[in-house]
Amino acid sequence: MSVPAVEFSGVSKSYSIYAAPGDRLKELATFHRRKYHQDYWALRDISFEVQRGETFCLVGENGCGKSTLLQICAGILRPTSGAVKVNGRIAALLELGAGFNPEFTGRDNVYLNAAILGISAKEMDSKFPDIAAFAEIGDFIDQPVKMYSSGMIVRLAFAVAIHVHPEILLVDEALAVGDIYFRQRCLRKVHELRARGVTILFVSHATAEVKALGDRALWLDHGRIMAIGNTEKVVSQYLAAMTEKDAQYQAQDHLLHRQGEISAPAEIVEHIPNIDHRYGDGRAEILGIAVCDGAGQKLAVVNPDSAIVVRISFRAKANLERPIVGVVFRDERGLDLAGSNTESEGHPLPPLLAGETCTVDFHLDMPTLYSTSLSFSPAVANGTLDRFGVCDWIDNAVVLQMLPPNGPMYGHLRFRCRVEVNSRLGAGAAL
Repeated sequence: MSVPAVEFSGVSKSYSIYAAPGDRLKELATFHRRKYHQDYWALRDISFEVQRGETFCLVGENGCGKSTLLQICAGILRPTSGAVKVNGRIAALLELGAGFNPEFTGRDNVYLNAAILGISAKEMDSKFPDIAAFAEIGDFIDQPVKMYSSGMIVRLAFAVAIHVHPEILLVDEALAVGDIYFRQRCLRKVHELRARGVTILFVSHATAEVKALGDRALWLDHGRIMAIGNTEKVVSQYLAAMTEKDAQYQAQDHLLHRQGEISAPAEIVEHIPNIDHRYGDGRAEILGIAVCDGAGQKLAVVNPDSAIVVRISFRAKANLERPIVGVVFRDERGLDLAGSNTESEGHPLPPLLAGETCTVDFHLDMPTLYSTSLSFSPAVANGTLDRFGVCDWIDNAVVLQMLPPNGPMYGHLRFRCRVEVNSRLGAGAAL
C-alpha cells in the first residue's frame, strides 16, 4: 500500500491572545509560571489522510482554521500538539504574496522561490521563459514586486508554483483575486496537474469549483471537523448549515428591527372613546386611538388649517405577515371625507408575532372645513391593498368638533391657496 502524501494525526493549534502588549512581558517575567493570556484554538484534534494523486478540498467559514491547516502542512506553522507527515515536494499558494520579497524584482523572486524548493539556478533558467509566459505581466517581471497589483502577484505566484513540478500543491483562495480569464487558465492547469497525479489540497469558497475538482472534501467549523468524505455530500451539508445560519441571522435581525422600530413606541394608547360598530376576524385588536397636537397633547376640538397627529395602538392576536393600519375621516352626515393607511403612504409595516403591540402615528395637515364634527375610524388589516382581511375596525372611535373658520366661507371645504399676480394690464393693452 502506497504511503499517503499528507497525514494529520490529532493535530491541534492554539494561539496566545493577550489583552494588552504588556501582558506578554509580565508572563515572560514570571517564566510562564503565571498566565496572562487566553488560548485560542484554531484547530482541535484534526486527523485525516490525503492519498497520492488525490484532490482534497477544504470548506468552511472564514476563521474556521482552513488557512492554519494549510500553513501547518506547508511547514510555515508548527502544531501545538499532534503529528503531521508530508511526503513529497510542496508548492504553496497561500497568503497573497507570501514568500515574495517586495523589494526584489519578479525575476529575483522566481529564483529565490526556486532556491527554497531546492531547484538550482541552471534548472530554473530553462523554466523561467515558461513562467514569464504564463504569468503574462510583461516588463513588470523586472520591476520590484511592491509595484505589482494583487492580480499580478497571484499570476506570478501561480506560474512559479505549477512550473516547479510539485508533488503536492497547496492552494488557499489565491485564485479569488485574479480576473476571470486568468482564473479559467489556472483552473485548467489545476485539472492538468490533477491528471498528472499531483496531490492537491484546495481551499475555496466557490463551492462549484470544489465540486468540480475535489475527490474528497473536509468541512471545518471553529477548528473542528464537521464532515469528511464524498465532495458532493460534504458540500451539501456545509451549504445546508450556512443556509440555516443565514435564516437564523435574518430572523434575529428582523426581531431587532421590530424591537427598535415598533416595540418601543413613544406612547401606547389604551383608550377608545366611542364604538358605534366594530367588526373583523379578530387576528388583531385595536387598543386605543387619540387625536393630538404636534406636542402630543390630546385635542378636545380641531382648529381649521392645523397640524394634528392621529395615534393608533393595536396588538396582534395572531401572527400577521403584512399588517396594515389605517384611519377613515367622516363628517357629521357620516360621509367618508378621506382615508389613509400605512401601505398607501409608502410605509409598510414588518410582520408581527402574536402578542406584539404596535403604535402608528398619522401626521395630518387639516384643511378648513365648514363648521362640523369630524369622526375618526381606525382599522387594522392583514394583507395587501389589493387583497386583505380586516382584523379590527371601529366606526367613529373619536368624534371632535371642527371650530368655525375665520371669516366667510363658500362651500363645504376650503383649500389652501396662494395667490400670485404676475402682471397688470393697462387700458387698451393687447391680450
